Amino acid sequence: MSATTSPSTSPLPRIRISGRSFLALTLTPEAPLEDWLSALDHQIARSAGFFAGKPIILDLGMLDAEAEHLSSLLSALKARGIRVIGIEGGDRTWPALADWDWPENFAGGRASAEIAIPEDSAPEAPAPRTLILETPVRSGQQVVWPDGDVVILGSVASGAEVSAGGSIHVYGPLRGRAIAGIGGNSDARIFTRALEAELVAIDGFYATAEEMDPEQTSKPAQVALSGETLTFFPLT
Repeated sequence: MSATTSPSTSPLPRIRISGRSFLALTLTPEAPLEDWLSALDHQIARSAGFFAGKPIILDLGMLDAEAEHLSSLLSALKARGIRVIGIEGGDRTWPALADWDWPENFAGGRASAEIAIPEDSAPEAPAPRTLILETPVRSGQQVVWPDGDVVILGSVASGAEVSAGGSIHVYGPLRGRAIAGIGGNSDARIFTRALEAELVAIDGFYATAEEMDPEQTSKPAQVALSGETLTFFPLT
């Protein structure tokens, strides 16, 4: 005699339903659509990621059936990563919309105030850094430091070259070449305990040994840029 199996008396699992709200953005294109899409591209470039993953309601209320490029508008938005979940303000019978994959509109919903699109913050420029050299720069050596000032505790020999994005400070004699302000820093300066340089330059403007102020030669001096002219001052 076989055993009989009785129906399970276990309760069915509970179906849990809860609400969840999402903010849908409304995008309202204007004619001419070619210009509007260009403006949209510019905004996306300034606010990368703003539309990513956000549901969009496309409002065609400012367009009509004859708007140029209307037929390709929906595909143009999809190509830009804009996810359209509903369309309003237009008419499905417009010939230009015949091939659209028209999503069903959501019931309800209240309009809110216009949303300001935040712009991406420009990356902060790295803080200037100072390169400190505790040994002399010998003949034939080349020092290039575009990130800030260069401080040399010794001398710069004839035939050596020092280039800096900021100022150059030489605590001994400067006999080689000193090129400050590379990259467009016209406020950079050159300081030395004895100006005997072959060439000094700031922001692309230079002076050779023959063009330097003889009153400052072999003395503590500083070099600055005034307009497009290098000026020489005593260093006190």
